[in-house]
Amino acid sequence: MPNTGDSLAKLRQVVSTLLGPEGCPWDRKQTPESLCDYVIEEAHELVEAIRAGDEHGAMEELGDVLFLLCFLGALYEEKGSFTLADSIDAIAAKMIRRHPHVFEGLNVENQEELLRNWERIKRQEKDNKEGIFASLPRGLPPLLKAYRLGSKAARHRFTWEDDAAQAAQMGREWQELQEAVASGDQERVEAEFGDYLFCVVEYGRRLGVKANSALEGANARFLARFEAMEALAAERGLNTADFRLADWDALWDEVKKREK
Repeated sequence: MPNTGDSLAKLRQVVSTLLGPEGCPWDRKQTPESLCDYVIEEAHELVEAIRAGDEHGAMEELGDVLFLLCFLGALYEEKGSFTLADSIDAIAAKMIRRHPHVFEGLNVENQEELLRNWERIKRQEKDNKEGIFASLPRGLPPLLKAYRLGSKAARHRFTWEDDAAQAAQMGREWQELQEAVASGDQERVEAEFGDYLFCVVEYGRRLGVKANSALEGANARFLARFEAMEALAAERGLNTADFRLADWDALWDEVKKREK
């Protein structure tokens, strides 16, 4: 098995060559800002491979993400800002500091206490001057942001006492949404729909389900089933342009039965 340190050194040398005087003109024009979209894109591709269970794909995509991280480190080092080693040392120190139950023998009774301790240490690092949500990236996708908001609030005991109370709140939010629909006020409908979604995300979090991942799974299942329906229709010489709902439903039921 290759030595990780040697492989990382080789990758850093590749990046250094690309950015050198005889390197690639495109690479030499890049800045940390210009690489942001590539980092997001490659991270999405890595997540897609992981969720698909594609281990070879995950290996390749992990390399793509790592290349960009080394690239960014080299650009900041060129500017004299910091080095990749600085980043590695900083994250190692941070993880040791935030895991006293592992590195210092601190006793924690359960995961809830562990997470509250994590939040306490984070705030101490900022001298308790920042708000609870200050470290939450503003650019997170909405479903993921809703999950993180609920998670962080719960770590500070701002949440429902139990799952039954939270489920009851979800029922109230649904009722308010229906009342908004009946009112015909579209702005109110959107606001109440957002409140209901937020509550559903929190319900999932309490069940150990991440809404973003769950919805991605639902999207994938829907797409796979729809493509299977289209394939069946093509095999039978059926024109889906002429389909009514009953035609689609019949194929949908058939596809679902084949999954079992």
